[in-house]
Amino acid sequence: MRAVIAGTGSAVGKTTISTGIMRALSNEYDIQPFKAGPDYIDPTYHGLATGNISRNLDSFFMSEDQIREGFQRAMKISNADFGIVEGVRGLYEGISSLNDVGSTASIAKALNAPVILILNSRSLVKSAAAIVIGFKTLDPSIKIEGVILNYIKNRKHYLKTKEAVEKLADTTVIGGISRNDSIKVEERHLGLVPAIERQNILQSIEKWGDVMADNIDLDALISIMKGSGKLSSGRAPLWDEGNRNKVKIGVAMDEVFTFYYRENLEALEANNADIIPFSPLHDEELPDVDGIYIGGGYPEIFANELESNQSMRKSILKFHNEGNPIYAECGGLMYLSKSINNRDMCNVFNYPSTMTKNVQALSYVISEAQRDNIILKKGESFRGHEFHYSKVDIGNAKPKFAFKIIRGKGIFGSQDGLMENNTVASYVHTHVAACTQFGLNFTTNAYLHE
Repeated sequence: MRAVIAGTGSAVGKTTISTGIMRALSNEYDIQPFKAGPDYIDPTYHGLATGNISRNLDSFFMSEDQIREGFQRAMKISNADFGIVEGVRGLYEGISSLNDVGSTASIAKALNAPVILILNSRSLVKSAAAIVIGFKTLDPSIKIEGVILNYIKNRKHYLKTKEAVEKLADTTVIGGISRNDSIKVEERHLGLVPAIERQNILQSIEKWGDVMADNIDLDALISIMKGSGKLSSGRAPLWDEGNRNKVKIGVAMDEVFTFYYRENLEALEANNADIIPFSPLHDEELPDVDGIYIGGGYPEIFANELESNQSMRKSILKFHNEGNPIYAECGGLMYLSKSINNRDMCNVFNYPSTMTKNVQALSYVISEAQRDNIILKKGESFRGHEFHYSKVDIGNAKPKFAFKIIRGKGIFGSQDGLMENNTVASYVHTHVAACTQFGLNFTTNAYLHE
């Protein structure tokens, strides 16, 4: 029993409405949240709303069977009554103007899930019906079974627009949300501010839940989800397994480094790893571990504090110099660089990183290993995504790169994955479903370098 909450485009209120619905329904049901597309931040809101870890589903990273496997696995872990997927951008937006890859529509198809369409109804009445008709007729295999009207002016506006959509587009309107600045979400350059950084976030989410409970027919939504139909079994593994040797993997987890797909950590655990969280911001040195994983986040926001923690920076550099495996993504790459905006960092790689005013890369990525490294063998490929405003200045140096970028940008000249000793640091974020060898290879390497 499931539904996809999609939008006609970006900035129509998907996150506040989806999170609010999750919160409201969690008062009575166990809700398993999901996010379509590559996103680390929206799931942090879902998790607080439901008490369950939000999972990402993405048709660029995953086959249809992997999408179904990821969905069913999460539902089983949480023993959920309903699964709710928050979409990404507009319902049909993907990597191509013609196909579905990377779109919310592709997730709805893979899951045979009904779609609830959120519409920015500001200044619209009859035209709202035209928009819904267009979304329904573009791909009749997508089951748009409900509409939520956002940014309505008043009760009269809502009733007129509801009448137009229901009579002209033959689609049930299950609710309308008034224009309300108090339920907006704070944003910065990579999207929403992570929930961990926001004060009083739990109170905000409770308010969103109250607003949705008051303005959306949740019984109608439940009925739609109960009628979602059969879902065939996924039967496609999300990762490879095989390491039988116990290892300890330190994972940077604090206010700075928050960008991790839960399945990446579970793939390490499935390969006999104990996950040992540590904080580059607060801890004095690394814990006793065999390898470390530093994900993305906002190190530029905390550059002063990271610089001040000199003992941790020295501990990581020593760990690297001793040949222990380190894997870092995006924000982790910046932390391992010489500096961030002239603030000293770990200097594992002696190149400065700086923030720029303009986005440097925003793309799905296809990468191929051009030499053996801690997560891939030469010639193996994986998929990921990059989204950053920073750049790493390698000057005239000619460092070793682990990856050749086939689609995307990378660090320099279609190359990515700075590589030295047993450390790889890349701008590419990946989901283990698109790099199934990740957990097996990383834990095996960590054992060999104990």
